Amino acid sequence: MITEIAVYKPKEIESKWQNIWEKSQIYKAIDFDKRPKYYSLVMFPYPSGDLHMGHMRVYTISDVISRHRRMLGFNVLNPMGFDAFGLPAENAAIERKIPPKDWTLKNINHMKNDQLKRMGTSYDWGREVVSCNPDYYKWTQWLFLQFYKHGLAYQKEAPVNWCNKCQTVLANEQVEDGMCWRHDDTPVEKKKMRQWFLKITNYAEELLDDLDKLTGWPDRVKLMQKNWIGKSHGAELVFTVDESEDTCPRLQIPVYTTRPDTIYGVTYLVLAPEHSLVSGLTTKENKEIVEAYIKKASVLSEIERQSDSREKTGVPLGSYVINPYTGEKVPIWISDYALLDYGTGAVMGVPAHDIRDFEFAKKLKLDIKQVISIDGKESELKNAYTDPGIIVNSSQFNGLNSEDAKLKIIDYGEKEGFAKKRINYRLRDWLISRQRYWGCPIPIIYCEKCGIVPAPEENLPIVLPDNVEISGSGGSPLERAKDWVSVKCPKCNSDSKRETDTMDTFICSSFYYLRYSDATNDKEVFNKEKANYWLPVDQYVGGIEHAILHLLYSRFFTKAARDFGLVKIDEPFSNLLSQGMVTMFSPKTNKISKMSKSKGNVVGTSEFFDEYGADAARLFILFAAPPEQEVEWNKQGAIGQYRFLERIWRLFFILKEKAGLTVCDVRAFHEMPLHETPMEPPVRELYRVANYTIKSVSEDISDKKYIFNTGIARMTELVNCIYKIIQNKTSFTEIESKVLNFSITNLLKLLAPFAPHITEELWGMMGEKESIHLQKWPSFDEKALETDEVELVIQMGGKKIDVLKIKKGLPQKEIEAMAMSQEKVKIRMEGKELVKIVVVQDKIVNIVAR
Repeated sequence: MITEIAVYKPKEIESKWQNIWEKSQIYKAIDFDKRPKYYSLVMFPYPSGDLHMGHMRVYTISDVISRHRRMLGFNVLNPMGFDAFGLPAENAAIERKIPPKDWTLKNINHMKNDQLKRMGTSYDWGREVVSCNPDYYKWTQWLFLQFYKHGLAYQKEAPVNWCNKCQTVLANEQVEDGMCWRHDDTPVEKKKMRQWFLKITNYAEELLDDLDKLTGWPDRVKLMQKNWIGKSHGAELVFTVDESEDTCPRLQIPVYTTRPDTIYGVTYLVLAPEHSLVSGLTTKENKEIVEAYIKKASVLSEIERQSDSREKTGVPLGSYVINPYTGEKVPIWISDYALLDYGTGAVMGVPAHDIRDFEFAKKLKLDIKQVISIDGKESELKNAYTDPGIIVNSSQFNGLNSEDAKLKIIDYGEKEGFAKKRINYRLRDWLISRQRYWGCPIPIIYCEKCGIVPAPEENLPIVLPDNVEISGSGGSPLERAKDWVSVKCPKCNSDSKRETDTMDTFICSSFYYLRYSDATNDKEVFNKEKANYWLPVDQYVGGIEHAILHLLYSRFFTKAARDFGLVKIDEPFSNLLSQGMVTMFSPKTNKISKMSKSKGNVVGTSEFFDEYGADAARLFILFAAPPEQEVEWNKQGAIGQYRFLERIWRLFFILKEKAGLTVCDVRAFHEMPLHETPMEPPVRELYRVANYTIKSVSEDISDKKYIFNTGIARMTELVNCIYKIIQNKTSFTEIESKVLNFSITNLLKLLAPFAPHITEELWGMMGEKESIHLQKWPSFDEKALETDEVELVIQMGGKKIDVLKIKKGLPQKEIEAMAMSQEKVKIRMEGKELVKIVVVQDKIVNIVAR
């Protein structure tokens, strides 16, 4: 009679072990340990106040990797912190009439203690960073000063993206389909403002070239970065403004082009509406329509202006330029498809050989002149001809292949003084100024006598003042903190003012992975030896939505820190895993969408954890799909994983009573003379399945695969196999008990990274004092995987008909007889004559009939 089995109560078990883990600090990373280091990192969260199952996926994936590496013998750094500055907190403060700091710290406490820890995560909380705390942003400010000192931080007036709802500037990357990335109903406008920039363009070439070093990154992420950097080879050609009474005489306009082979086909020139020359080149007759067009273009985002589907618009300035190669006059227009920040802000219009220019010319009835054709002959163009071909209508270059003509045309222009080879990048310097309160203050002082003065490093941090009015009415709220703004100049001691803009929050997340290496250091941003010990990050896990903004900025920061002498590495993240989204049906959109509060399809963690436990939620999140794919949340599927854990729970108690369950000495068991040990076929099969499970799970969760769902499937098969052995049995032989012990012991170890609480509880019930998470990862017996059975494929007419499991090495006649006796073969042989049977030993039987 089996003793009554204890009920599986995940809430009690999980709370118990979370407290024990925290007190024992078993997840503490040790600097300079003799074990090989492994830095496992997940993108730190914004403290919005509540994590849902969509957030849980990224933390679970990263946690499985961290736990697995510890059991493999690595010294694992698995830190956590909070990206705590940002506009949502400021908006929440306005809405709720509470300070952003109070709202943020309250959310951090809830997320940390009521959610992240309840997930069973194995973080080293001793290295926690919170970006809104002065002990962190002191070093944000210090790093800004290093950028300034090295000429990588500067201020200039520039057209910027402005969100009226946020009342702040947005980086180009924060404009999505013409709308603010946080308010998809708010169009982004263009304004001219004086702003702070970081010279990321100084690193454009290295950022591009070093993508080849990132062999552990997804190709799609590298391609996104490559396209964003946007390197192109071309030429700068100089057009001279035609002299007239109403325009600037002898003024030169440089144009960047990747198609110098089309220079003889230029029929107009386009300037960006914001171009500084527009006003001076506009005739009196065209002034009104030009000003109206500029105003209209100012509300469009860069993405909108570049859209291929958007109708092309523009107006003429009334002035002309001279094509330096032909001497012809061509009109100057402005159009919103020309961008001030790309190339020179001027575009030569070649409608015969550019799709966008063709549409523009057709709509506005401009000339179209063909200079390249497929066969060297002109033809009527119904669309732009964009392929390579033979040069025509191009003076001495006629008859050349268009690719060869590019170089010859540039060479000719260089000799004549109106062309030069040039490499261009789409990447622009990083705009970091934000007109909001809840951000890191920029450590700059403005003095009427001394100009721009960096704050002395010994005065850091420049702490955000409390009790600042945040109304959302525009401008930086810090401007209203008069006592804080007023300061003495560090150079001349005269009355001066602080910078009232704060930094883009992506600054905070661009070095946090470096700070984790020495998070409590109050003397320096981090100790160089510690940073060089832990960095680079071995495995980074985070969403694909950060493929450009965060990852590119972090790579830039790392390279700059290297050049500042702070680290030795070139790249911050050796391997990157970009997990797919968690989706669910949204009653607001009436379709399956990304889990989001705005879509009303959020599933919170607490309620599910209370009823079914974090282990079950973790297993479902991992089992539902491979990491890179989307997962649709399904409560019944998650409950199914709870049932699976219940089966293991019951199995443990049955084995403990029936088979005298103890922790198996795996090494000693592998050294047994297995071939001399009598085993019944089912027991031998269990031993094979157990070893196969160890092998396959180890491969599935290795850094070469990270296919967690198949690993869980293998463990499910092992549980099923164990149940078959114990079915209807009340006692076991010694060898049966040993194999069962071996199987359940290793099942718990394999399951530990996935379901850390239940495995820790059952491990302790086996009498073990040391945590299961500190045990060595299981090894398997290669000999146990050997089998005397093979799967024989039966074919007819070259098609697979059936699969037959047989013993190895059977005689050919016996194999033929077995194949012909199969029901599927008999059906297909009806009314046919057997011609021959071809047997490939232990692999294929090919039946030929007519």
